[in-house]
Amino acid sequence: MSRIGRRPFWSCAREELTLAVRSRLLLIFAVVFGVLALLVASSGYILTGGTGLQDFSRTAASLVELVLLVVPLASLVIGVTALTPEAGSAELLYSQPVGRHIILAGKLAGLMAALVAAETIGFGASGVVLFLRTGQAGVTGFLGVMFAAVVLTAVFLGVAAAITGGATSHRRARSLATALAVWFAAVVLFDVAVLGIASWLPSGPASRLLIVSAIVNPVDAVRTATLMALEGTTAFGAASLAFLRFTHGATGAAWWLATSAFIWVAAPLAIGMARLSRRDI
Repeated sequence: MSRIGRRPFWSCAREELTLAVRSRLLLIFAVVFGVLALLVASSGYILTGGTGLQDFSRTAASLVELVLLVVPLASLVIGVTALTPEAGSAELLYSQPVGRHIILAGKLAGLMAALVAAETIGFGASGVVLFLRTGQAGVTGFLGVMFAAVVLTAVFLGVAAAITGGATSHRRARSLATALAVWFAAVVLFDVAVLGIASWLPSGPASRLLIVSAIVNPVDAVRTATLMALEGTTAFGAASLAFLRFTHGATGAAWWLATSAFIWVAAPLAIGMARLSRRDI
């Protein structure tokens, strides 16, 4: 980005960050996420008949599914709500002598900063309590789950940009419905469909289908990478060994999963920018 484009980029980012911080949706997300993280930390021992908080290692493993459910939903809903152009203000904004891609990138940067800050508050609140009660053992895995949340935020903000590219405020309800459908498909329906298809296939093709699905779906890719980082090659039992054979080792697995995440960040963003550039606003 040239020096000329940096100033409007940062202006859009600051404005979007300010608006997001004032949003009740973001505040609700931060509070709910923090409360749920504390509940997850205290629920593991209850299930095994114990009491008290889990340590960082156990909490990190338990938090993965919470992150996979809540972060994509919050990123899509907040992203679609913020990125859908408002009648009147959108015409003024996009009539400025600045590339629309710069405006969109700035708005996404501001939203990304706001959502990551909200997630940090949620993780930080539970992390402080865990540190005071259980010590610092396993904190690296806890930070790894935080990083997974950041990656999912980037992915689904890009998807929100693709959904809303060039839309108008009159279509916000339709965009939100599309966002919810995308969330349900990525988080719930995809795995159910893959498992259903795999159950009808021989063991070899079924295994390859499950491995490929863990790479192509961003939610599954983040889940696989996070759990393997936390628990190593035993994360999925024999399935972990099959996955590592398919990817030719841990380095290959990391490369495939990182590439999947990168594509899921870049491709929706490119689609959103292309739609926005063609839309008459």
